[in-house]
Amino acid sequence: MLRRRLTESEIEELRYIAGLQFGVGGEFIPDDAEGEFSRSTLKLRRIIVDSKPYLAVRASDYRFNLYVTSGLVLNKILPHPKMRVYVLSKYAEFIAKGGNVFCKHVLMADPDIRPEDEVLVVDEKGELLAVGRAVKPGWEMVFYKWGEAVRIRQGVSE
Repeated sequence: MLRRRLTESEIEELRYIAGLQFGVGGEFIPDDAEGEFSRSTLKLRRIIVDSKPYLAVRASDYRFNLYVTSGLVLNKILPHPKMRVYVLSKYAEFIAKGGNVFCKHVLMADPDIRPEDEVLVVDEKGELLAVGRAVKPGWEMVFYKWGEAVRIRQGVSE
C-alpha cells in the first residue's frame, strides 16, 4: 500500500460521499487525513487519521466501512437514534469483544437502517460498543427475536 496525505479535492470528494452515506461530511473527515492506495490500481483503499485506520473504502461501490475510530466520531455528531442499534447491557461485553449482534440482543434500532448499511452498536446509555454491517432492516431487528441483526467488524475491546 502506498500512503500519502490527501489533497483538498480528494477530501472534498470523500466528504461528499460521507454526506450521502452518513449525513455528515465536513466535521467527519478531518483536513489532515492520509490515504492508503492500492499499489496495482492506485485507488484509495483506506483513510488514516492520527496513524490509525479511520475508514475503509469498498472497491465495489466506493462506500465506506467504519472502524471504531470513525464510529466514535459518528456517535458524537449524529443525532440519536440515527444509524444506531441499541443492545441490552447484559450482552455489551460480548459485543464489545467482536461478537455478532442477534435480534434477541436488540433493545431498539433506527427504523431507517437497511440491510448492508454500516451501523453503530451502542449500549443502553448510548456508549459505542462496536461497528458493523446490518443484516436485517432496523424495524425487523426489534420485531423478531431470532436471527442475526448485525455482523460486527470491530469491537471497542478488540
